[in-house]
Amino acid sequence: MSNDLEPLILDLLEWLGPTPRPYAEVIEAWRTSCPRLPVWEEANERGFIDQRHEPGRGTTVWVSDAGEEYLRNHRPR
Repeated sequence: MSNDLEPLILDLLEWLGPTPRPYAEVIEAWRTSCPRLPVWEEANERGFIDQRHEPGRGTTVWVSDAGEEYLRNHRPR
């Protein structure tokens, strides 16, 4: 994997923030048609993102504990 992806993964985790967001909103903002920059896919593979389907509400997405730790360690506030 290219190091070019690291800043984008950190951007995604920051963008998600502490509050769960609707899956559709996240995918619309972060999907990519470029196979060389699979930000969403890589963040999921690393376990940085959690998702849950809630009846009547749809799927929500948030930064996992591992994602929060990665963000803290690589981009302190």
